[in-house]
Amino acid sequence: MNSPILELLVLAGIAVFLVLRLRNVLGTRDGFEKQATKAPAEKRSRRNEFEVIEGGPDHDIIDHVPEGSDAAKALAAMKRVEPSFNVTEFLSGARGAYEMILMGFERGDIEELKPFLAADVYETFAEVVAAREAQGLTIEAEFVGVRELTLHDASFDENSRLAEVTVRYVGELTSVVKNAEGEVVEGSPRAVKRQKDIWTYARVMGSDDPNWQLVATDE
Repeated sequence: MNSPILELLVLAGIAVFLVLRLRNVLGTRDGFEKQATKAPAEKRSRRNEFEVIEGGPDHDIIDHVPEGSDAAKALAAMKRVEPSFNVTEFLSGARGAYEMILMGFERGDIEELKPFLAADVYETFAEVVAAREAQGLTIEAEFVGVRELTLHDASFDENSRLAEVTVRYVGELTSVVKNAEGEVVEGSPRAVKRQKDIWTYARVMGSDDPNWQLVATDE
């Protein structure tokens, strides 16, 4: 066999050997393409899961009212106008307002409550207090606590931005009514009375005044 032909065969054998070795180390092109298409799919899946979590329901709302209810939609609208509004924080403030207003009314000290009462509510309270004083009656009351507090309803006017939130309370207190002679005519200082109230507070969302006013009372 001629020497040039022998050299050519040897070189061809070496080339085939190198190609086989490269395939074993790097893999085929088809295999590499499958891995490249799979990775973006995994990224999209993780991204979609994150988007679902991030765009989920507002638990600050649905922890207090049913999801999709008119009250929930009203509370969401309030938040759009005033993003700092927080339902849970509002209810915490409503708990303190209940004690302050109820005890002020029971004891007849309503003048200092005026900024927190709508004009007609203040007038009604003032009339009741004046009637008691005219009869010589006084009330000695002590607040025990709020047994139950729930968000009863909510509404929002998109045009005026007037928000109304109704809260249902079950409070406990002791109350004693005395006549002009100091005699007890009703109640007992040791008997805890349970009182149910439904109060509605209102405020213009986005306004500079942060105070909510009591605009309606019911039982």
